[in-house]
Amino acid sequence: MYSIIVKTKLKPGTTQAFLDAMLPNAAASVRDEPGCHTFDVLQDRADPELFWLYEIYQDEAALAAHKETPHYKASRAVVTDLIAEQSVIRADVLAVNPER
Repeated sequence: MYSIIVKTKLKPGTTQAFLDAMLPNAAASVRDEPGCHTFDVLQDRADPELFWLYEIYQDEAALAAHKETPHYKASRAVVTDLIAEQSVIRADVLAVNPER
């Protein structure tokens, strides 16, 4: 399996708009995409404008397919202008606990 961890620092005052776009995208990704196993949205406790997206896909092709979905494109159209900084970690998933 393949994972991305997306670190997103938002522009001040944009948290609710980000969540309004990102939470439906995350839910639709897991619900509607067979290749998306996990899409967690985490908010940093020390910095409420810092978010982490933890996503697990079957493989890189499933991530590419995710980026073609209507829910991804709708979310991206909103969140792109809200982002101050963003970085991505790409990793192979060696274990998921509990194992599925």
